[in-house]
Order: sequence, then C-alpha cells, then structure tokens
Amino acid sequence: MTRILGISGSLRAGSFNTALLRAAQEVASGDITLELATLHGIPLYDGDAESRDGEPEAVAALKRQVLASDGVLLCTPEYNNGVPGVFKNAIDWLSRTSPVGDIPSVFGGRPFALMGASPGGFGTILSQAHWLPVLKTLGVRLWSGEKLLVSRAGQAFDGDGRLVDARVREQLAAFLAGFAAYALR
Repeated sequence: MTRILGISGSLRAGSFNTALLRAAQEVASGDITLELATLHGIPLYDGDAESRDGEPEAVAALKRQVLASDGVLLCTPEYNNGVPGVFKNAIDWLSRTSPVGDIPSVFGGRPFALMGASPGGFGTILSQAHWLPVLKTLGVRLWSGEKLLVSRAGQAFDGDGRLVDARVREQLAAFLAGFAAYALR
C-alpha cells in the first residue's frame, strides 16, 4: 500500500485544486491511499512567535501527516503567476519547526510531485515552476515523470466540484499511479 498525502494550496471552499485532489482519491487504485491535508489554521510564520510559543498545533498535525506518508502531492493554485502565499507559508513552517531545522526528516529525500488546476489557459505551469527551487533547496526527491496542468478548470469540473472531463480523469489516474510507483522506489 502506497500512502500519498495530498495538500491543496488553496483555502477556498470551492477550490479547483481541492476538487482535483478529491478526484484523485476517486481514481486511486486499490494499492494507493490518498489522504488530504488542509492549510487551515496555520498562522503566518513569525520566528519570534516560534521561539516564544513553539510549533502551532496545525503545523504539528501537517508535519505528522507528511512524516507518515510515502510521498507528498502538492496541488498548487497559481496566484498572480506564482505560488500562493498560504502554501509557501505552510512549507516554510514545516522546514523551521522544532527540533530546529526539520528539513532532513520532513523533506530530505521524500518523494514529492506537483499538479494543479486553474481557470486560465495555462494551467498552473508558472506556479509549478516557482516551486522547483524551493523543493530543490529542501532536498525532496521530485517526481518529474509526468505533468498535470488542468487549464480551464471551470469546464473540467461541474458546479459541485466533481471532475467531469474524462480526458483529465484519465490523465489524473495515470499521474497518480506513476507518482505512487515512484514513491515506492
């Protein structure tokens, strides 16, 4: 059984990226478990607050989920041609919390993959590109075997957030299976 943790970089209830992760749960084969994580409750990173108060519970919970996974799937929106601030903030917290400098245990060599959905015509290609130097710095083992960029997401999902585009559903299933295989290597 391959345990994948999917993290949506959006806080919005009607997020296409959260919907894409839910669709990934639906298409996951029997030997893949896809757990979803939330960024809700993670405060803005503040080194003074970290020193004074320690690790916030929302950060500790996300860290536990990452550590229990065989691989992490970042489902990134694209805001103003880049990485959403709340998403980067969560990753920054995970790299900073006690014990001091958890980069090796949380990120070091852990399989990561990127995908995303956007209402625009280019998917999340720029946001995914912006993640590359961050993930390299953290020392993850980035899977680059496939790309999943869902453009014009308003047409791929119905009003209830269900993935209705059969082509995207097939791509998603192949993407998830490829990443799961990579995570087990």
